[in-house]
Amino acid sequence: MIGEDLNDDEEKIIMSKSTTVEIRERFDNDVKRFSNLETGQLSTIDAKISLELITEAAKRIVPHAENLLDVGCGAGNYTLMMLSKLPDLNCTLVDLSKPMLDKAFERVAEKTNNNIALWQGDIRTVLLKENHFDIILAGAVLHHLRDDEDWESTFEKLYRLLKPGGCLMVSDLINQETDVLNAYTWEKYGDYLEGLNGKAYRQKVLDYIAKEDSPRSINYQLQLMKKVGFANVEILHKNLCFGAFGGIK
Repeated sequence: MIGEDLNDDEEKIIMSKSTTVEIRERFDNDVKRFSNLETGQLSTIDAKISLELITEAAKRIVPHAENLLDVGCGAGNYTLMMLSKLPDLNCTLVDLSKPMLDKAFERVAEKTNNNIALWQGDIRTVLLKENHFDIILAGAVLHHLRDDEDWESTFEKLYRLLKPGGCLMVSDLINQETDVLNAYTWEKYGDYLEGLNGKAYRQKVLDYIAKEDSPRSINYQLQLMKKVGFANVEILHKNLCFGAFGGIK
């Protein structure tokens, strides 16, 4: 639960995870794959469904939105979908990877004449204007956060960046809070991966997740949203180890 101290085993797991530099280097070399929503995100269950849900929800929550922040924007898929619904947005794109940002800018610039601001860096440290954004999208990025302090300080920052009435919409890898159910959902996810491309692919993806990611449950994240000040939180979709959800300031 929120605020619990880590035990020694949990601290060792966190210390063994990929560093920010390692994560950045991996994405630097994977731009082409992530630029293709049809083939580049097959390991993410219901990627297109979640993308549609969080952007449509954001549009309905803030129909006259002016400013969008895309956290961990990758090649720009989430911003492009948001622009297809609200074409007059000013877009701020943040990502660790310069090649990802370059590709996102190239794609987004084709769809809007409005302002596009690029920030290469970690959302935890980049300096952005507070009470400025109507919509914040966080697609497959928050699972890179590590301990409770890291999670809470990041959610606090995202809350401060939003205008009152604005929304944070998340699509991400998640865990379950009950151990036996967590084991079951990951087993089923492994079966899904094996069905896509065989046992070796299953092991490759699961090993990569174990090394790079630190997902938390939807319950944990919604509780955290409420703790930092969000007035309302909502679950839009969940399928095994993936969920789409958000909060309104």
